[in-house]
Amino acid sequence: MSKNTPKAIRGTQDIFGPDAEAFAFVVETFERVRKLYRFRRAEFPVFEKTEVFARSLGETTDVVSKEMYSFEDRGGESLTLRPEFTAGIARAYITNGWQQFAPLKLATHGPLFRYERPQKGRYRQFHQIDAEIIGAADPQADVELLAMADQLLKELGINDVTLHLNTLGDGESREAWRAALIEYFRAVKDELSEDSQERLEKNPLRILDSKDRKDKPFLSDAPKIDEFLSDEARDFFAAVTEGLDAAGVEWVRADSLVRGLDYYRHTAFEFIPDEGSVSADALGSQSTVLGGGRYDGLMESLGGPATPAVGWAAGIERLAMLVGERQAPVLEAMVLLEHDEGLAVANALLAKLRAGGIVSDIIASGSVKKRYDKAMKQNPQHILRVNETGFYDISGDGDASHIDAAVKRETR
Repeated sequence: MSKNTPKAIRGTQDIFGPDAEAFAFVVETFERVRKLYRFRRAEFPVFEKTEVFARSLGETTDVVSKEMYSFEDRGGESLTLRPEFTAGIARAYITNGWQQFAPLKLATHGPLFRYERPQKGRYRQFHQIDAEIIGAADPQADVELLAMADQLLKELGINDVTLHLNTLGDGESREAWRAALIEYFRAVKDELSEDSQERLEKNPLRILDSKDRKDKPFLSDAPKIDEFLSDEARDFFAAVTEGLDAAGVEWVRADSLVRGLDYYRHTAFEFIPDEGSVSADALGSQSTVLGGGRYDGLMESLGGPATPAVGWAAGIERLAMLVGERQAPVLEAMVLLEHDEGLAVANALLAKLRAGGIVSDIIASGSVKKRYDKAMKQNPQHILRVNETGFYDISGDGDASHIDAAVKRETR
């Protein structure tokens, strides 16, 4: 490779082979499961006005202040490559008048962009699957969304993860909890990490999620949300957990699981690999497989009407790591062209096979012996030798009735 050959940008990747098959398997499984739950497919712009993310995520968050890819377009407007889906979905819901469809169940997937240190399973251009229910205030929406996530992970073959669940309470509960946390952490402010000292007044809930060793001694005794829950918030959480139990979704209570942004309410959750599991070993310290929560205050922050909503997202690359190698579709029939005069017959046969749902390919170059050797290396279930008069199966490998049926069906 020449020194002048362009290289891939740091934090991006070219996906090929088994990795690409695993990636596709995740997306295909997500598409199949979301249809079972009647989530509508939607597509959104890959960039938005910068204010969409600044207003929804908060100017002081790391994503907005350090990680966004923002640029000025030729008209002088500040635009940003999307770092997450939810803000853009909320903007679309407001500007397109989708309130008429509420409650609206949406699903999407695609690339996202964040400038952060590339590491195992995390990239500067990465991909997520995303599911949201907008306009539903009842706990059944949370149950529906979590049941869908649980089924998706099981159908991907990821069985060694557990749903970690918490409540953030309603607005009244959250504010009371926030005030108690500020009072508690103020007493030990000088002993906290630098990041937690900065978060204390603005976003004390994020201290509970700190991984810094300086903060850990103070976390276990910090006030818990259960001390401040209103009766309404307590009933909401009980309805969610009862619904999950009825749906057969296993969960554990995680009372330190939080969402720092003020518009989050009630349910917060993450699917996390079980300790010592294969998935935990594969993902390392960045252990969350899928996460989300209820964000009833987001639409108002973007200038829309008060609108309840709940959603989750999961990284496709990270799920693909847990899925493992997924090979390309099994080659059912290899069409082996005996000589060039039979090419028209071979192409007609391929069209019939593929229309009949038979995974097939062709070898049409080299000597007959080389063509046969190439075909054998592909390990097809059947080798169909073709000349200008027709084809015959020379593999002798099992029942070819499904191939005959496909050809006859397409011939009629």
